[in-house]
Amino acid sequence: MVLRAMTARLIRRLAASIFVVWLVASGTFFLVAFTPGDLASKMADPRISPAARQRLREHFGLDRPIWQRYSSWLAHAVSGDLGDSFLFRRPVREVLAQALPNTALLASWGLFLELALGLALGLVQAYKPHSFWDRLLSGLSLAAYAMPAFLVAAVLLWLLAYTFPVFPPSHMAEPQAPGLSFWGHLAETARHLALPALTVGLTGCGAVARYLRGSLLDEKRQAYMLAALARGCSKRRALLLHALPNALLPMITVLGLSLPFLVSGSLVVEVIFSWPGMGQVFYAAVTARDVPLIQAGTVLVTAAVVAGNWLADVAYSWADQRMRG
Repeated sequence: MVLRAMTARLIRRLAASIFVVWLVASGTFFLVAFTPGDLASKMADPRISPAARQRLREHFGLDRPIWQRYSSWLAHAVSGDLGDSFLFRRPVREVLAQALPNTALLASWGLFLELALGLALGLVQAYKPHSFWDRLLSGLSLAAYAMPAFLVAAVLLWLLAYTFPVFPPSHMAEPQAPGLSFWGHLAETARHLALPALTVGLTGCGAVARYLRGSLLDEKRQAYMLAALARGCSKRRALLLHALPNALLPMITVLGLSLPFLVSGSLVVEVIFSWPGMGQVFYAAVTARDVPLIQAGTVLVTAAVVAGNWLADVAYSWADQRMRG
């Protein structure tokens, strides 16, 4: 009975998520469609005749009524046809398929560093709360959380790319990289990945540390912690083996909300480091008003948001035994 109720709840959430994706995608379509100007006015040279501009509008279907364009776009999108990119002159699916693995690589390592640093800081703070180290690390965590990504990137570039040239400042590989072996390519990619991944990790670890510290302090006041200490368990062992697993349950939601970042990437980080990922693609699409790519990117990010929430809900339902009762 409990499993059936939980399954029905998750199915309702899935249906609501699909509705949200459709709603955001449709809103984006009409927002772009009703924006003054169109592709012809953006792409055409001022010296081109009005007749040539009209032929351009007809070629891309911009002369049709808005409802016809919307129904055609929706039918093609449901079937998986996202159209052709005006900017890259290729199908949108190919553009996204090329950029998405690069963003996933950057985001996964960035999130790993964010969680590793955040968990380490949170554990140290919760072990001796209100101590000198707790106040110091709290200040550093708050500073890391408040600093914008472009400032962290600029400091890392100045320190580790120019003052001490340990890592390359931009791109995913050097021009001579195609001649390298497999392990050479791997090392080259790791060198270029270091600074952008570290930027992502440093800008996010402060929030993880503060969140974990609060959860651990709440868990330390629970009865099971007092019982563990009364049985002779040390404070460090009780914190790691008893309090930490329960304090990590809310982190499932944090990980679920990180899924959109795996898809969309960090626009600022990717632009600063010239990383060829989704952030770079979206920036170029908005700048050039590449309507099919903008719409496809919006649908993809929205789907990632609702999928992350839904998967976090599923994981939390299975992980927290109290939600099954």
